[in-house]
Amino acid sequence: MSAYRPIACADHERLEFAALTKQWLDLRVDGVPQRLLPLDVFTREGAEWLLAQTETGAQLTLRLDGLGF
Repeated sequence: MSAYRPIACADHERLEFAALTKQWLDLRVDGVPQRLLPLDVFTREGAEWLLAQTETGAQLTLRLDGLGF
């Protein structure tokens, strides 16, 4: 896995706010558009991660520097 590249503070805050308010977001995951419900933003292994739910109910753990806003 490559070195983590921090995302913009505004994007990080947007994810945290969406998790707190249960707001769906349209994001790009590795360049692919996807509608996600952020559940949690956390730090692990020197990187920041998003726990999110898809529209089908699956849960994904995604590294924040792999997301597009």
